[in-house]
Amino acid sequence: MENSLNQYLELIQGNLATIDANAPEALDALRPEAVEALRRFGRLPRRGDEGFPNASPEEMFAPDYGLNITRRPIPADVAASFRCDVPNISTLTAIVVGDSFHPTATLLKNLPEGIEVMSLARAAKEHPTLVSQYLNKLAANSSAPVALNTALLQDGVFIRAARGARLDKAIQIVNIFNTPVAMMAVRRVLIVAEEDSALRVLLCDHSQRADVDYLSSQVVEIFAGKDASVELYDIEESSARTRRLSSVFVRQDSGASFFSTGCALCGGDSIASSRIDLEGAGASASLGALVIASGSRHIDNSVLLTHAAPHCTSRQLFKYALFDDSRGAFGGKVVVRPGAVRTDAAQTNRNLLVGEHSTMHSDPQLEIYCDDVKASHGATTGQLDARALFYMRSRGIPEDEARRMLVQAFMMDVADSIRLDALRDRMRLLVEKRLGGDASASCADCAACK
Repeated sequence: MENSLNQYLELIQGNLATIDANAPEALDALRPEAVEALRRFGRLPRRGDEGFPNASPEEMFAPDYGLNITRRPIPADVAASFRCDVPNISTLTAIVVGDSFHPTATLLKNLPEGIEVMSLARAAKEHPTLVSQYLNKLAANSSAPVALNTALLQDGVFIRAARGARLDKAIQIVNIFNTPVAMMAVRRVLIVAEEDSALRVLLCDHSQRADVDYLSSQVVEIFAGKDASVELYDIEESSARTRRLSSVFVRQDSGASFFSTGCALCGGDSIASSRIDLEGAGASASLGALVIASGSRHIDNSVLLTHAAPHCTSRQLFKYALFDDSRGAFGGKVVVRPGAVRTDAAQTNRNLLVGEHSTMHSDPQLEIYCDDVKASHGATTGQLDARALFYMRSRGIPEDEARRMLVQAFMMDVADSIRLDALRDRMRLLVEKRLGGDASASCADCAACK
């Protein structure tokens, strides 16, 4: 079997001077260890490997994608990424074209004292000690895809809330693909929320060309200090030829809260993993995901959530609606370490197989190493309620409309859990539009929305 990792190792070896010259020293310093880790891994994970029942990073990275290692500027029509007539969200916005960071004038003008949002490359130059303290400390070449992201890293996004700084508005990072040739973007996001601070971050993926192959390699590291609050929203609205592999790492100190909702509406194959470490007493984490997949798309989500301190709480709710021949997977493990007494953990995975040939793989797990713990997990997979469908049809509702309404109702509790009012309204409308059109159509095509 072909080993797609070799092409990247050869690229790095043959262009190391160029890659290093176009990145700051603090990022270059991570490269040798990442390359060595890749050599130890030997290959990228394949379908059927542990944690990858459906999608294959090996296949995702195999095509000959372009990489912008010389950091050439790529223009972008930002307005083209916001074509759906949904309510506006008042955010502080930055654009990432490929993997190059571009702040908007609104962002630069309205950032309050104590909040920093900038290019990771710039942060590495202006705050080298701070970046070195946090960058790659959680990810730490923990898998071959993460190590590859670090080995190719030249830029990214740096977000920091100083002690006591609180930002009610969301910081919106809009990731854009728009090149006429196949392109891979190496995206890195470092979020540091210091003690008693608060941040809301919205990540949006858009592809402006539906006829070109793209690959997004994304690693997000989040540090939540004592009593800090971090909300992370991640929305995929890209083309069917855009593949995505995302890894999120979170470490929480005592009293810190982390809230995350992922919405996979349109796009190609997608693999998302999260590792959440509740290391301080009284920390809390809430994770949710809403997945709508059609065609032959594969969507994999995996979570490793560790309770390492007493009196911590965690909640997980992942819901899939799978059409056509699409396939989904959810792997969730909650680990309760010795001494993590009074843990309260719940993990739920609910799935609808709408398509005749759609399939779902669910693997929830608990590992508990102490007493005085409340923990539960559960998963269900089934089809639309035939009785409810019959009842709606008997009341004159066409079958297609009845099916859409039932799927929409099934997904709404994830959307309703979103804490940002404007974003919650937007997600309700986007789900309605996604289900109201052809289930196999891409959200990149506005004509698909009725």
